[in-house]
Amino acid sequence: AIDITPPNGVPMAGYYHIRTAAGVHDPLLAKAIVIETGGERVALVALDLITVTRELVAGAREAVEAETGIPGSRVMISATHAHTGPVLPDPSPSEKALGGDSPAAAEYARTLPVLIARSVGQALDRAGPASVRGALGHEETLAFNRRFHMKDGGFGWNPGKGNPLILRPAGPIDADVPVIAFEDATGERLATYVNYALHLDTVGGLEISADYPYTLSKALAAIHGEETVTVFTLGCAGDINHLDVTWDAPQKGHAEAARIGTVLAGAVVETVPRLRPMDPGPLQARSEMVALDLAPVSEADVAEARRTLEKGTDDRAVPFLEIVKAYQVLDVLAFEGRPIEAEVQVISLGRDVAWVGLSGEVFVELGIALKRASPFRHTIVSELTGGSIGYVPTRQAYTQGQYEVISARVAAGSGERLVEVTTRILRKLFTAASAKGGEASAG
Repeated sequence: AIDITPPNGVPMAGYYHIRTAAGVHDPLLAKAIVIETGGERVALVALDLITVTRELVAGAREAVEAETGIPGSRVMISATHAHTGPVLPDPSPSEKALGGDSPAAAEYARTLPVLIARSVGQALDRAGPASVRGALGHEETLAFNRRFHMKDGGFGWNPGKGNPLILRPAGPIDADVPVIAFEDATGERLATYVNYALHLDTVGGLEISADYPYTLSKALAAIHGEETVTVFTLGCAGDINHLDVTWDAPQKGHAEAARIGTVLAGAVVETVPRLRPMDPGPLQARSEMVALDLAPVSEADVAEARRTLEKGTDDRAVPFLEIVKAYQVLDVLAFEGRPIEAEVQVISLGRDVAWVGLSGEVFVELGIALKRASPFRHTIVSELTGGSIGYVPTRQAYTQGQYEVISARVAAGSGERLVEVTTRILRKLFTAASAKGGEASAG
């Protein structure tokens, strides 16, 4: 685990207005697990950042390969989606307008590939004979679908606590908490890989923070020792957050993040008696770039978007969803008709566990569909991996509208296309694994 905390004054990510970091509540980290078996190596990396860009991923993979010899194609890099971290440089008009073209953002991003490579290098240096065990935990009290059927026949997005017009959630949650534990020959925990589908926008404010994964990591370190590393990745949570509309208490700030992290840690700890050995090999990695159609944008949309942004981005003066739509239109326009390229990446260990990386903020239904279609015993799906293409709703959601659909840069059907491609890769890797074996080491 390597510190990647930015300096004060860096533009912060997560909202549709500019804000700058004024302090640090807890550090941001780059965390890595390296696995080697049968002469093959892979690295699993998680960053306490709101996103990863294709430029950052390419630079980090190149740096990792130069430092460790692990091929960049076998390095999976994910963001946790913390909204209390820095903006990353991005060529899109929206990110430029929100601080992504600032010198502070550029200087911060310049340092990241080296730091990511350092985290992987340290994991490799610590590697030794290891056992790999896994179990599936369950936690259904923290996550809530934030889209709702309303009594007036429409659909709501975050419609507010106690809203009398709420009828029922418009989609499910994913209560799975997959846990993969790496232990040395003496039984000491080297690392724990945890995944959960719950949007990270708990804290707010101007302090740098990793949000609830910070408390999760601290809680597991208290049990397994300070040297253990907890790598948390975000499941498909494009339409999932922590707001319980039936609970009248406020749910914002560091105390709420600590509560969530503590409850989630409990779900992880509860899996310990159920941890079972994983098939130790072979170790495989595949990735594929998928071309996705752009969301349709008309000339009238472009004209309206420019008029909206001329008024400013203060949502007290301009309705929030109009600001969202304006940035979506200009970002789509910047592609000049070219499809959006999204990476699908799969790393598998034997026949028991497959890590799936998807670009973008993917609706929970798509992640569930992938798990159901996968032949592996444990399929761990992480969004915001290998890059980000924005929101990826289900085809059905496009008929319902609201924030994620208005924001989406890709056309309807894109999510289902990613599921199709990923399922094909998973089945190929499982078939290849069925006739092979090996022994694993990890760091």
